[in-house]
Amino acid sequence: MKHVLSKTILITQVVELIAKEYKLSIEEARDRFYKSEVIDLLDDDETGLYGDSALYIFSLFKAKEKKK
Repeated sequence: MKHVLSKTILITQVVELIAKEYKLSIEEARDRFYKSEVIDLLDDDETGLYGDSALYIFSLFKAKEKKK
């Protein structure tokens, strides 16, 4: 898997944003993010999502959450 360090940093930042926005613990936010469709996109090296900002990835997460 390429770009592991970038993804690790991004995931940490996005989880912190989720925790703050939804008033969740870090553990709850992490679980919620790992169960989302967005984590699959981040894991796909072809999308290049790992090159985007944490705020952009967080906005994708929020958009997907609103559709639920």
